[in-house]
Amino acid sequence: MPFGEHILSYKSQILDSLKTMISIPSVVSEAQPGKPFGSENAHALETILKIAKNLGLETKNVGNYAGHAVYGSGNEYADVLCHIDVVPAGDEWQTDPFTTVEKGGLLYGRGTADDKGAAVVALYCLKALKDAGLKTKRRIRVIFGCGEEVASNDIEQYYASEPMPVFGFTPDSDYGICNREKGILRLDLTGGDTPSAVRHFTSGTVVNAVPAKAEAVVVCSAEQASALMHLAESDTAFSFTKTPDGLCISAQGRSSHAMQPQEGINAAEKLIMLLSKVLNRREMGNLLWFLAEKVKTEYDGNLLGIKQSDKPSGPLTLNLGLVRAGTDSTYAGLDIRYPVTANGETILAQVQKVCTPYELRCSRANESLPLYLPEDSELIRLLKSSYATVMGKEPNVYATGGGTYARELKGRGVAFGPFFPDEPDRRLHNSNENIDLTRFMQHAQICLQAMYDMALYPNAEKA
Repeated sequence: MPFGEHILSYKSQILDSLKTMISIPSVVSEAQPGKPFGSENAHALETILKIAKNLGLETKNVGNYAGHAVYGSGNEYADVLCHIDVVPAGDEWQTDPFTTVEKGGLLYGRGTADDKGAAVVALYCLKALKDAGLKTKRRIRVIFGCGEEVASNDIEQYYASEPMPVFGFTPDSDYGICNREKGILRLDLTGGDTPSAVRHFTSGTVVNAVPAKAEAVVVCSAEQASALMHLAESDTAFSFTKTPDGLCISAQGRSSHAMQPQEGINAAEKLIMLLSKVLNRREMGNLLWFLAEKVKTEYDGNLLGIKQSDKPSGPLTLNLGLVRAGTDSTYAGLDIRYPVTANGETILAQVQKVCTPYELRCSRANESLPLYLPEDSELIRLLKSSYATVMGKEPNVYATGGGTYARELKGRGVAFGPFFPDEPDRRLHNSNENIDLTRFMQHAQICLQAMYDMALYPNAEKA
């Protein structure tokens, strides 16, 4: 039988450990001494390393940025990179987001799909290799990062003191093999005149998700309030409440991952566009007015002059993920996923140019450069073979707007799994995140087969 099938006997242990990991709300929080991503994330790392140690595996914690479990012998390493931080739970869950609940063959909980489920599977794959007594040509290392969701330096810090692998993969995307990842450019917009009428505007919890809710408190005339309510009367996404501070307007949208903003409904953009139909620039302030004129409800960057596409990876996407505006300060966060042949510096310069007439400052919060690994590389051939051994056919290669740890491998790795193309939306970064347990264990077999093949690959210099 394919070696990957050995993982099936560990299913109950995998689910028990996953339950433990899901119960830890490891959302990145304020740094503490020795805990760069907050106490819960440090606790999550300590927990999974303790599980690994109890399985008889060698472990190491690298400053609570990341840690690893490792098996095998040899001077080289092959890595599987996972992350154990999660995005905030958000609203509209039908279950407790930090308690695993199984219904209809699905397992619900924040992190089941992204990425604690895959992390726990990779850990038990190491256990399966160990229990089989496999004699490896190189050490197989599973790395657990703590700051992936905020595009942090967790893996950079890890590899600053730990040896780089000869190859590896991250199970944090889809099958087949993602050999092209768009560049990710995150921009901060600040400055400009504060609004005279908008006392408070807030939307979004993270920049890399389409915000599902937005709220504004507006001081306006009775005529303006009536006009706003009249414009929104046929749209159930809006609700109005008169308060001592002004008219409170709430907008409801639908969240989705920033790599596919077209799949969501941006509540911030909906509310900004409603306000712009009644209030003027001074009343809205420079930032909100800029967003109303140069972003609107677009996700392709056309009005900013950055719309573009290429054959390898497809079109640029833009997500307005965070908005904070009021009488004290203004801020917006943009998440831009640009084609692999494009240039982030050029995009930044163009957005800065468009911001200038609005007296706004546009700065780069962070950027992840594109990844492009040729399809004929030895690593991709190896992973195709691993997949085919379990599934009976080779996987395709594809491009994504998502960002994964594969970029940190400097051309030595790709994203590989854990979800299959025919699976429905697993609600990553949204409410009711879940995994299909049958498909989850299919992934587990592929993951183990790939780790087995990497451990025995004869000539890593070509991979």
